[in-house]
Amino acid sequence: MANHGFPLSYLLAFILILSPSFLCRGTDEERKVYIVYMGSLPDGEYSPLSHHRSILQEVTGDSAVEKFLVRSYQRSFNGFAANLTSRQSQELSNMNRVVSVFPSMTLQLQTTRRALRMKVLVQVPKKWKGVCRGGQNFTCNRKIIGARYYTSGPKHNSARDDVGHGTHTASIASGINVKGVSFYGMAQGTARGGVPSARIAAYKVCTADGCNSANVLAAFDDAIADGVDIITISVGLDYPVVFFKDTLAIGAFHAMAKGILTSNSASNDGPSRGSVSSVAPWLLTVAASSIDRQIIDKVVLGNNKTLMGNAVNSFTLNRSKFPLAYGKDISGKCSEREARVCDLGCIDSSRVKGKIVLCDVGDAYPEVYSAGATGSILKSDVDINVSEVVPFPSSALSPHDYDMVISYVNATPNPQAVILKSEIIKDADAPVVVSFSSRGPNAIAPDILKPDLSGPGLEILAAYSPVASPSDSFDDKRRVKYNVMSGTSMSCPHAAGVAAYVKTFHPDWSPSAIKSALMTTAGAMDAKKNSDAEFAYGSGHINPVKAVSPGLVYEAFKGDYIKMLCSMGYNEVNLKIISGDNSSCPKGFGKASVKDLNYPSMAAEVSSAKPFTVQFNRIVTNVGHANSIYKAQVVTRSEGSIKVVPEVLSFKSLKEKQSFVVIVTGKSLPAKSMFSASLVWSDGTHTVRSPIVIYTN
Repeated sequence: MANHGFPLSYLLAFILILSPSFLCRGTDEERKVYIVYMGSLPDGEYSPLSHHRSILQEVTGDSAVEKFLVRSYQRSFNGFAANLTSRQSQELSNMNRVVSVFPSMTLQLQTTRRALRMKVLVQVPKKWKGVCRGGQNFTCNRKIIGARYYTSGPKHNSARDDVGHGTHTASIASGINVKGVSFYGMAQGTARGGVPSARIAAYKVCTADGCNSANVLAAFDDAIADGVDIITISVGLDYPVVFFKDTLAIGAFHAMAKGILTSNSASNDGPSRGSVSSVAPWLLTVAASSIDRQIIDKVVLGNNKTLMGNAVNSFTLNRSKFPLAYGKDISGKCSEREARVCDLGCIDSSRVKGKIVLCDVGDAYPEVYSAGATGSILKSDVDINVSEVVPFPSSALSPHDYDMVISYVNATPNPQAVILKSEIIKDADAPVVVSFSSRGPNAIAPDILKPDLSGPGLEILAAYSPVASPSDSFDDKRRVKYNVMSGTSMSCPHAAGVAAYVKTFHPDWSPSAIKSALMTTAGAMDAKKNSDAEFAYGSGHINPVKAVSPGLVYEAFKGDYIKMLCSMGYNEVNLKIISGDNSSCPKGFGKASVKDLNYPSMAAEVSSAKPFTVQFNRIVTNVGHANSIYKAQVVTRSEGSIKVVPEVLSFKSLKEKQSFVVIVTGKSLPAKSMFSASLVWSDGTHTVRSPIVIYTN
């Protein structure tokens, strides 16, 4: 987690490693930006921009199409973004060579100790084709070798990070070693990213309002052509969408076709079932889990009762106790209910000065801080156990403990309390998937298990933009070089860093081989400690050391994904446009299943209240020892039968492939339940584990 002396680009980091005739109808309608996706770039003589202008002129009836054209994607895939009416977008969607037309959406940031040392950086790799166009007050160096920005306006004319999110995520993936870092003395130690020797190309696609998907696609278009090796993008929607109306799925598909793996955050809408938005099988979808270091914040009441809460609070109060203020005592202009939740505009500064304010919600501290109170005690969501950086003494208590404080206030003539500075404790249960991390099953492709795996995403210390506030309060004037953040935004670059680490050892491996290595070597997690089990953590918790030598890998290439899309009923003509070749759906393939994609995990949705028999067909490639014999073992925590044919795989050479079949049978499952097991292939040295999930919805 490097301190570069200036902030990294905000949000989207790409890692480069050292590797060996119509009239103008509807002009009075409201216009908005639509993305027109046209698949792969055609071979031969073809001018994308000229074609984009031509068809845009056709639907608008206006020769001055530049006033409508927002962006032209022409380096790595084909398409454009334009200001259109809904009628014009429909006309475009009916044209030949147009795969899909959809509104440009706003994606959101997915945020609420590593140990790999590498040598110092030398020259920029010759394969790099990118540029440093970072704009105002931005300079590249041998670490940050490329920068672009896609935002516009007086405050958005630079790739500089003014929020902190991009600096933090890039630092996690590939920050260099820095000793003695902390957040005001907390979590002190040596900070380093997953691969400190990796280069960074930063592509700024976000503003404070979010991340425009037209900008995100433009960044993918450039990054693929620039020659990056790994993409990490910690943004997403709050819900899943079909693949070719999904900005991230589109960009990642073309990255995959060029040999680039994309790591994406699972999103922060857990623990709701089916909330994971990163669902394309060519994406590496990363859930967030805890680490063994936990940051807590204690509240001591006037009766000397001590309660443990959550906050990253760096402040020490200057006396032992302060008065507590609650409900009508903090507001003279709002209702009792509004006052108790500390609604915006309800807190009367004259009533809270010198006092600690109680709020019945867990995110009200910015309002309390702005009102000038001494501190705040908040009621945390029952499912949330996250310590956030606060701008003044504040602590979020569990509902049970918060209710104890309210009882104390109601029973005491002069209730008082003090909030202590945060401290670090050991979390023996880690790693556990955090409640905010989005869950499966996959709403778009139910027979693809998502998320794929979990990585550290809770209270992660990493580099931070020195121009951004460390908390969510705009009134917080502190500036730091390192900050503590939580979210799948943080787990995503952990996985990207491990992927880059694996690629340093295996520069010729495909994106799917790297992804398989990460998934099949992930540590098994305890379903008793993790609500939703595999729907929470996928294959398990990422293990960088074991991922380097997985033994066997499950590979899938562009043609395999096209066949999968055929089985989902995607239009064959559009699939040829997307693939850019003569790919076609095999005859009779309609009877095939998505579950037969050569994926490192196995999942299938079945009907409830009926017996089931499910068959998975898989192929593994030997990347371990040339002469090796792998034996199958099934580990299950559910009733049912699992048969593996054959039970032994014998390899005589590296890169040799062997196929096998897994047959799962069982009695009927109730609605919204799962049958869970694991298939483990082992040669005595390598352990290749794949989760098996049969479920009802």
